Amino acid sequence: MKKIGLLSDTHGWFNPKILDFFKGCDEIWHAGDIGTTEVADRLSEFKRLRAVFGNVDGQELRLMFPKIQIFNVEDVKVVMTHIGGYPGRYETGMTLLLASEKPDIFISGHSHILKVMRDPAMNLLHINPGAAGNSGFHKVITMVRFQIDGKDISNMEVYELDRKKAPMNF
Repeated sequence: MKKIGLLSDTHGWFNPKILDFFKGCDEIWHAGDIGTTEVADRLSEFKRLRAVFGNVDGQELRLMFPKIQIFNVEDVKVVMTHIGGYPGRYETGMTLLLASEKPDIFISGHSHILKVMRDPAMNLLHINPGAAGNSGFHKVITMVRFQIDGKDISNMEVYELDRKKAPMNF
């Protein structure tokens, strides 16, 4: 069994609540727009980090992380990218990739909107963890954690914090 912490769109801001919410997790997955290598370093010092770069990430982060990650955890296949869309509205090329790879979970960020939804046509679970950063149009900071046990994906929990109550520093 693996416990996963999932976030996206930190945009260079490290919310100290990440450490509390992901304390019991085995891995952290970041779906892009990390913002700075300092955020990536803090996350990877805390837990194993799997990440993709996003559209605001500079060259240094693009050298550290791929645009698309495809990996297995337990018996679950995962495809993760930053700009991927969601069921019924996938980005160009994503439908072909998902049809070819046949993942159990498809993760994308970018929208700053938390979404967890099944795609019966692709037979997958789509997760967009929303935005964990303090910049953008979102009013609520969100992160997700869940567990994978064999082929089972369960115990999904969402962290929410009103941005007005978030600390302003790194």
